[in-house]
Parts: sequence; structure tokens; C-alpha cells
Amino acid sequence: MNGNNGSICKLELGRQVLFLDFDGVLHRLSAIRTRRGITANSPSIQLFEFAPILADVLDPYGNVQIVLSTSWVPILGYQRARDALPTGLRARVVGATYHSQYADAGTWALRPRGEQILRYVWTNRLTNWLAIDDDINGLGQHLSHVVRCDERFGLGEVETQKVLRVRLAEQFR
Repeated sequence: MNGNNGSICKLELGRQVLFLDFDGVLHRLSAIRTRRGITANSPSIQLFEFAPILADVLDPYGNVQIVLSTSWVPILGYQRARDALPTGLRARVVGATYHSQYADAGTWALRPRGEQILRYVWTNRLTNWLAIDDDINGLGQHLSHVVRCDERFGLGEVETQKVLRVRLAEQFR
């Protein structure tokens, strides 16, 4: 192995990755796709209403990259899902757990969210990672890497914000 490949491996091992779901995290409940685009399930909910909270909490962690782990990616495509985020968060996005060219892309939605995330973690040899999601199925042994949101409150819940701050410090000191 030459020096460049060794550097790449070390760089990958040092990556700091936040897996981000949208529905039930950045806004309450889920969103629906209509002819006019994506809209909230209720008129009282604003899409990405809690994005400023996440951006603020991530501010001290400038090296943290975001990987999208949301059903928006298979539905809209990676670029449209990424571009739906507010600018500050969008700039941190480096990829997604889903890719249309995966051999199992057709059954991706049937896989537990945790399995989707862990495949990315193992494939990229990540050690410093955190997932924010309302669906933690498949992450059982890795709960120290998870901030679970209640879909009814998302990141709007103060207690969840406290857990997020603690987990960010634990994973990304």
C-alpha cells in the first residue's frame, strides 16, 4: 500500500458523520408528496421547522458531515432531497445511505433504518458517527450512537436537544 492509500484510510477512519432523517426529526410527523411537491401532513406544521435548532447545535462541530438517511432520497433523489435543506445544513451534506445503483435499491425501503445506516458505517469504516432519527429499528447494539426523536415533537423537544448535545460531545469531542 502506498502512502496515499494509507492517508485515505486514516482520513476515512477520522470522519465525523451525522446520519440525518427529516420526518419526525427536522419537523413534526411525516410529509407527503403531492402534485405541488412535498408538504407537511398538517397545515400547523412547517417543513424543516427545527432545522435552525440542529444548525445551532452543530455549530461548534465544524468537521461533522451529514449523510442523509431519509425516505426523501429514494423518493425525490439525492440532490432534490439535499437541496430541500436550509443552506447551512445543506453545505454539510456529503452523501446518503441510499443510492439508486445499489443492487438492492428496489427493496431499500423494506430494510430497517438501522440496517441502512450500519451498512454505510461498515462500508466506510466509520468510528465517529451519530444518527438522529425517529425510527431506530436495527440499531439495537449501537444506541450510544443514536438520538431518538419522538415523531410528534422532533428536535423541538427540549429533552431531545439535551440528549443531542451530550451525544455530539461523546462522539465528536
